[in-house]
Amino acid sequence: MTSFYPAKQQRRRDPSPMTTKTTTCVVVAFVSFFGVVFAPSYASAAYSGSATNKNVAVPGLKKGMDYRRLGTSDLEVSRVCMGTMTYGRQNTSREGVDLLNVAFDRYGVNFLDTAEIYPVPPSPETMGRTDEVVGAFLRGRRRESVILATKVAGPGVNWLPRKEGPDTPTRLSREQILHSVDMSLKRLGTDYVDLLQLHWPDRYTGGTFGQPDFAPSKVRESVSFEETLGALQSLVEGGKVRYVGVSNETPYGVCSMIELARSRPDLYPRIVSIQNSYSLVVRKDYESGLAEACHHHKVGLLPYSPLAGGSLTNKYADRDKVPSGSRFAAFPGYMSRYYGSQNEAAVSAYAELARGRGMSPSTTSRRRSSARTTTTEQLEENIRAYDVKLDDETLSVIDGVYKRYTDPTKYA
Repeated sequence: MTSFYPAKQQRRRDPSPMTTKTTTCVVVAFVSFFGVVFAPSYASAAYSGSATNKNVAVPGLKKGMDYRRLGTSDLEVSRVCMGTMTYGRQNTSREGVDLLNVAFDRYGVNFLDTAEIYPVPPSPETMGRTDEVVGAFLRGRRRESVILATKVAGPGVNWLPRKEGPDTPTRLSREQILHSVDMSLKRLGTDYVDLLQLHWPDRYTGGTFGQPDFAPSKVRESVSFEETLGALQSLVEGGKVRYVGVSNETPYGVCSMIELARSRPDLYPRIVSIQNSYSLVVRKDYESGLAEACHHHKVGLLPYSPLAGGSLTNKYADRDKVPSGSRFAAFPGYMSRYYGSQNEAAVSAYAELARGRGMSPSTTSRRRSSARTTTTEQLEENIRAYDVKLDDETLSVIDGVYKRYTDPTKYA
């Protein structure tokens, strides 16, 4: 282990993702309001990659922080990524900056993720506040020491700032993507982002954000992959974006975009990452198809919602005592899939498993994926879970529960 000091990242004005050295398929972990993403061992097994590039001693972790290359990029990211989606709503700006400082200075986190629609729940009144918090944090750092990721919204929002004017429905069109990035850079106070992600697909896919699975009768007209990727290529060539990724995507989308980039690297950039929901109770969507696609195409997984909206902490077991400031209270429709399904039984089984091994339910879940926090105490508990290594027996018992409750949020 080397001493901790943020390694300077070489900024490239004209990166060429198609020609970068292929290094690893990486499973990173998210922390904070978006989660602490700890590489789940079951994800690593389904979607293999090279060993950790390096381990660095940090003040807050007994075993140090690990760093890996993200997909086929040259971005060397910590295995924990700071999510920021509560900054500016559940958290004040000062709290958000303080949390980022703790993560970066005490735990060696060099990777953070934001989005143009943050904070959540999204609204026209609060939109952009999270970016402003991140921008305040960046002003106290060497820009090249921070790996900054953001996201451009897919369709369905009609209040985000767009060049076409107010009330313009969002789409992943060329003009909207270019304008969105310009606005994000302005709010963030920087002239480039390291990773730009498509927050959700422009086309209908089914299954997004707890919706029913794909139904052919619901397919509608959408912006083509070519137009969307062409806009991303312009941003890469212009130096505003280093690499690109996707979120809430499917095997069809990943493989389609990879093939376009492979056949015409002069027109389309290669995606290097995918940010999808992944936890002890939401595994099958990734493992049944995306794991194979991401393995062969070397696309890094950034799992979000590792605690399944907080349900895996088991603190929502009593529906009559849901904390007023929690996501279950703030997102009654979005979180409803965690009630009225087999998820409650699955959560109870995982909680019993954790208690039997002297751990909290959230520690077991976080070590396998990621967690969300809104206080320094939660943040430090989440990241310290990275020091916990689950033994083979525990992993075997977890797999036993998984076989009983393979996709619990989708079945009553």
